[in-house]
Amino acid sequence: MRHGKKFNHLGRTPSHRKAMLSNMAVSLIMHKRINTTLAKAKELRKYVEPLVTRCKVDSTHNRRTVFSYLKDKYAVTELFREVSVKIADRPGGYTRIIKTGNRLGDNASMAMIELVDYNDLYGNEPTKSKSTRRSKKAVAVEAEPTAEVATESPADAKENTEENAE
Repeated sequence: MRHGKKFNHLGRTPSHRKAMLSNMAVSLIMHKRINTTLAKAKELRKYVEPLVTRCKVDSTHNRRTVFSYLKDKYAVTELFREVSVKIADRPGGYTRIIKTGNRLGDNASMAMIELVDYNDLYGNEPTKSKSTRRSKKAVAVEAEPTAEVATESPADAKENTEENAE
């Protein structure tokens, strides 16, 4: 029975699980996205989100606390220098998990986990619209804005359509 077990043990001993999550967190921080199994991605999200929240306040205590989890001073520096700037105004939800299908060998469900503010596809920056090509008539009309537009009376328009029909 699994009474009182709040997290996925991932089939590993506690020391192996702790080391694996630490290494995956370092890879996520350094590369901004990683591919892994869905179960590991969900556990990694629970592991990384509190660390990213801590990096909002750059203090010696927070740096040492994050270092005790990550065990990599370059990842801690990256987290506090670059990642903290991008997520400063975000109230939570720093990671996104995207399912990518099943692995060929053992049919395990795979996922990509990434830091939300580093994705170009879903970014908040507006994209530049490309200029559309215009027909020669539209360009000519724009070139001569003072040209008078000839208006036809309904009777003249009717006569022109009858002549064209013959």
